[in-house]
Amino acid sequence: MRTTLDINEALLKEARALTGIKTKKDLVNHSLRELIRKKRRDHLAGLYGKALTGLSPDEVERYREHER
Repeated sequence: MRTTLDINEALLKEARALTGIKTKKDLVNHSLRELIRKKRRDHLAGLYGKALTGLSPDEVERYREHER
């Protein structure tokens, strides 16, 4: 999907330096995947010590698969 974005050049430059990713497209896709991964991990960490009665075994496995 084509989209026009106004990206902060300083953030783009730093992200490229840290990741070594050359293209804007690959960098944005990588960043989105990492954001999703972090949010899922944070969500699971917030469940630590709580009863997991609301999660089915399939849901737990889905979270685990995304972390690999």
